[in-house]
Amino acid sequence: MTKLFGTNGVRGVVNQEMNVHLALQMGKAIGAVNPGTYAIGTDTRYTCDMIRSAVSAGLMSVGCNVLLLGALPTPALQYYVKTHNVAGGVMITASHNPPEFNGIKVIASDGTEASSEQEASIEEKYDETIPAVDWAFTGTCTEVSGAADDYVDAIVSKLDVDLIREAKLTVVLDCTNGASFYTSPLLLRKLGVRAITINGNPQGEFPGHPSEPTEDNLQDLMKMVRDTPDAVLGIAHDGDADRCVFVDGDGNYVPGDKTLAILASSIVKQNGGGVIVTPVATSSVIDDAVGKVGGEVVRTAVGSPKVARMMMETGGLFGGEENGGLIFADHQYCRDGGMAIGRMLESILTIGPLKDQVAALTPFYTVKKKIVCPDHLKEEVLKYLDKNTEGINKDPTDGLKLLFDNGWVLARASGTEPIFRVYAESTDKAVAEELASKYESMAKLCISSM
Repeated sequence: MTKLFGTNGVRGVVNQEMNVHLALQMGKAIGAVNPGTYAIGTDTRYTCDMIRSAVSAGLMSVGCNVLLLGALPTPALQYYVKTHNVAGGVMITASHNPPEFNGIKVIASDGTEASSEQEASIEEKYDETIPAVDWAFTGTCTEVSGAADDYVDAIVSKLDVDLIREAKLTVVLDCTNGASFYTSPLLLRKLGVRAITINGNPQGEFPGHPSEPTEDNLQDLMKMVRDTPDAVLGIAHDGDADRCVFVDGDGNYVPGDKTLAILASSIVKQNGGGVIVTPVATSSVIDDAVGKVGGEVVRTAVGSPKVARMMMETGGLFGGEENGGLIFADHQYCRDGGMAIGRMLESILTIGPLKDQVAALTPFYTVKKKIVCPDHLKEEVLKYLDKNTEGINKDPTDGLKLLFDNGWVLARASGTEPIFRVYAESTDKAVAEELASKYESMAKLCISSM
């Protein structure tokens, strides 16, 4: 069976791995496994039209109708699917990947990302010769407007709008030239927030900076916040706007794990307890913050679909990943960059400035290493590390997590890139750096010997 799906959909370089043949066959497989009407959205990459057209043609060839929602955030497509009677959705996006990449993300009928079982069924069907329907039963293609506006209105309905409007806040917003170019400015306008926007044009080469909202990529945003009188927050999305990261009012980048801990603590406190779900890769700062207010943290494998489904199973109030992907159970079970903006504004107004909330967290030091590793060697690297760490306490939930008295190390293969990652954490910075360097060297030695 052809392996297509990674941790977040199918991705590849356009006209190489991600080509028209793959997209057409994917559309046919999706429609053959679960017939019906499909909503399709895209991010702003220049290649989205080509990939979307091929997927749509595949769906229609097996009798499925297609609704074209246009360029909008992934959570906006998911909200549309959740609230309309459709078989599912398809998002054409490669999220944070460079502009030469694109991808296909399948959305289930409840608005969540397809389960691993659904993905396996699509992969199995993909390898078959899928017959087209008779010409009289081919699907139709219809453009649909208003999905982005409905998504923003749904977010606003969940927030304390009066509290936010009365504060007359100023923020700086970096849309990354991606899918949030319309929705996030609209959201802030409806909340009465003065937004100074940069990288706000839908340009698929992401000319402002690479589409992943890392500290290195957000230097312009950080400077703009520092240079803007009264700015209380900087906001940045990734390419498809399911993620959101923040810069405090002094222009300091706030790592996603700290945002996760701050919002998790607030939500647990408001509810008098509850479950928070996050992957094994997330910093222990969330365990510390949530534990102090009587909450419980449940760990999963990496990937927002796994976090969302565990939230559904455990009744989790909130969950997410350390990369800025935050899931709010009272809205929808998917990463939602728009809702993250609203909840962070509420947090600032009810608890205090973001920089003060960050300063109140127990300091944990996390070091992240990224190693180029061909896909066919990833499993061998894991086996090598496992064999050479006998006697150490291990968590095999995802990859290999080594647990020490003074910290931990996580070694795992990327599900979206030819990358092997090594994370290390400790309350002692020197220990974290030492652990990361040690196991990075071990992984590199294994790769170079093959």
